Amino acid sequence: MRALTIRQPWAGAIAHQSKRVENRSWKLPSKHHGARILIHAGAQRDKQAQVYGEHLDVYSAIVAVATITGCHWSNEWQCCGYWAFEKAYHWTLADVVALPEPVGATGALGFWTPKGDVLAAVETQLQAVAW
Repeated sequence: MRALTIRQPWAGAIAHQSKRVENRSWKLPSKHHGARILIHAGAQRDKQAQVYGEHLDVYSAIVAVATITGCHWSNEWQCCGYWAFEKAYHWTLADVVALPEPVGATGALGFWTPKGDVLAAVETQLQAVAW
């Protein structure tokens, strides 16, 4: 399973709030459409973000799993909800499952593959959540 690094507070908003769109400057590669991905909270915060709430202070960790269901360009503000920015690619997300405990991991730009121990820790938590 691939991971995508997203700065806080956005990763936390995906995991624990209603954020179901990821704003990107680049189009989603078609091979990732429909893919189940890990949401990784990056090591740095988006200093321009003004989103507040709990679970937004976790860094360098996998915080959730989601499915990418689509991608489109939009010139409109909030075309697909509160979290959608104008003049950006909107990657739509569904089936988001927040992990009970963040799993520490060093991320990378773009999509990346976590190490085996990170994937195992995530899978253990997903199995526990399913019950």
